[in-house]
Amino acid sequence: MDLSIFNEANVRFILNGFLLTIEISAMAIFFSVICGTVLALVKQYCRGKLSVLRWLASAYIELFRCTPNLLWILFIYFTVRGDNVFISVLAFTVFTSAVVAEIVRGGLNSIPKSQFEAAQSQGFGFFSSMRLIILPQTFKTIIPALFSQCTTVIKDSSYLASINVAELMFQSRIVIAQSSNLATTLLLYGFVFLLYFALNFGISLAVRAYQRRVVAA
Repeated sequence: MDLSIFNEANVRFILNGFLLTIEISAMAIFFSVICGTVLALVKQYCRGKLSVLRWLASAYIELFRCTPNLLWILFIYFTVRGDNVFISVLAFTVFTSAVVAEIVRGGLNSIPKSQFEAAQSQGFGFFSSMRLIILPQTFKTIIPALFSQCTTVIKDSSYLASINVAELMFQSRIVIAQSSNLATTLLLYGFVFLLYFALNFGISLAVRAYQRRVVAA
C-alpha cells in the first residue's frame, strides 16, 4: 500500500472537489425549493381559467419525476451554454424542483382547511394567506422530507463527474488514477466514502434534532 498518494496536494485537490460538491448542492437545493414551491402552488390552486397552468405544472412534475437525473444533466450539458457550475446547478434545479413540488404539495394538503377559512375571515387575500399563514406551517411539517432530498442531491452530484465537473468524485478519480495498487485505490475510495457520509450523516443528525424539538414543543 502506497500511502504517499495521500500527500498534501492530493488531499487538498480532493477537498476542493468536496467544497464544490457542497456549493453546487446548496445552490441547487435553494433554487429547487423556490421553484418547487411555485409549482406546488400552481398545481394545487390554479382552477378555472388558470387550469392550463395547473396542467403544465403537473406535466412538468411528472416528466422530471419519471425520468433519470443523469439524462437531464447530459441534455443540459449539450444544449445550454455556460460554465460547468451553472450547468450543474441548472440541471439539478430543473430535476429536483419536481420532487420538491410534490413534497410541498403534500405539506399543503396536511394543513387543515380551517386555517384557510380563518385567514379569509381576517381579510387576508390568497397571497398574504400563503406567505404569512399557510406556507410557514407547511414548511414546518416538510422540513424532514426536504432534508432527505438534500442528501439525495448531494449523493447524485457524483453524476456530474460524467460532464467533467470538478466535484468530489471527479477529483477523486483523478487522484485514484495515480495509483496502480488495489489496496491504495480502495483506501482512497474509503476516504471519499467518509466525506460523503460525514456530510449526509450530519444532515441526518440535524433532522433528528429538529424532530425532537418539534415533539418537545
